[in-house]
Amino acid sequence: MSSMDPVASEELAAKKPVRLHYLDSLQVLAILMVFLFHALHPFDYLEWHIKNAEQSMAVMLFQMFFATWGMPFFFLMSGINSWHALRQRDAGQFAIERVKRLLIPFIVGAILLSPIQLYYQWSHEVQTGLFQGSLQEFFKDRELVVGPRVFGWAGYHLWFVGFLFAYSLIALPLFTWLKRDGGRRFVRWLAGVCERRGGILLFILPSILARLVLQPFFPHEHDWADFTYMFLFFISGHLLYCDERFARAIRRDRFLMLGIAVFSTVLLFAGSILGAAMEWAERPGTAAFYLVWSGVAVNAWCWSFSMLYVGMRFLDFSNKWLRYGRMASLPFFLLHQPVIIVIAFYVVQWDTSAWLGAGVGILLKLLVVVVGSFVVTLALYEFLVRRSGTVRALLGVKGQRRRKARTGADERAITT
Repeated sequence: MSSMDPVASEELAAKKPVRLHYLDSLQVLAILMVFLFHALHPFDYLEWHIKNAEQSMAVMLFQMFFATWGMPFFFLMSGINSWHALRQRDAGQFAIERVKRLLIPFIVGAILLSPIQLYYQWSHEVQTGLFQGSLQEFFKDRELVVGPRVFGWAGYHLWFVGFLFAYSLIALPLFTWLKRDGGRRFVRWLAGVCERRGGILLFILPSILARLVLQPFFPHEHDWADFTYMFLFFISGHLLYCDERFARAIRRDRFLMLGIAVFSTVLLFAGSILGAAMEWAERPGTAAFYLVWSGVAVNAWCWSFSMLYVGMRFLDFSNKWLRYGRMASLPFFLLHQPVIIVIAFYVVQWDTSAWLGAGVGILLKLLVVVVGSFVVTLALYEFLVRRSGTVRALLGVKGQRRRKARTGADERAITT
């Protein structure tokens, strides 16, 4: 354990960047989890663009587990990346980079990828009887919304990229302040609190407060409640790497956080299976409402901290597969959902129950959607994106560099 002053330690790290390979590993792992979450959507009980006639409870349980903490963890990682990026850039350079790496890919994706998803969703709903009308009428039903939901309206799964671009600009004054004397004093105070056993759990409180205050007024997905809640994870990710004592606290309290994560998951699962959790979550003003949403925030934070520890302890290494995955992650994320929707549109039409049985039929369809979508998305990256400088630029991927130049935080290929 170092006795060096935290501020001096930070300044030394800024001069001599050390790549934390476990952050790359966690980022690639997060991308793969999001891919799997979307690829399994046709077979769970949640609403989605393409749905199989039969659903699986086993798939639903996996989706429930990941749904509470997957995207919060993703935004936490993005906040950590913002800290790395600002070690090498001033505020203006950071903002310009975010335009290139986030805004432009969002616009390109909204123009080229969203119409594909919209068309296949409409075709599926017409086939299944969920919608009767023309494509023009389907467009009319997609009423333009004002606020954060516009990112999902325009970009489907690219709402994440839109949120991240907005967060980067909104938080930039705060991140700049954290480098000044007043900000450093705040970081030292917060790190001092986290030196006490369980002090790291203080990060949970703002998220609980934001969810409980905003959720009754903005219950829709990706609205202001979600926007603010995820924003706090983004800011916290940046804060966690401003002082080395936060990382020490995560290592020290790993069993405490894992225990809380498992316990809260069991409670949420039990409530969902009994049909109570969803009902309580939609009844603002009741004690049960506050209990459920507080549990969701606690669950998200404790699993996120636990995943960070897993990375620190087991994943701090590099190899050619990780370097490839790091470069592929952003375009893979941009391309994966349209591929899943197109493949799932045809696969869910297979009548497998007559010759395989319902359970085996779902498993076969699921494997085809998951494996097929992964292979096709990776092929699109390899043969369409990786080999074209123009396409790479449009999708926010940095240009190829010579291997010997790949050092420090500036090497980071993922901004999401």
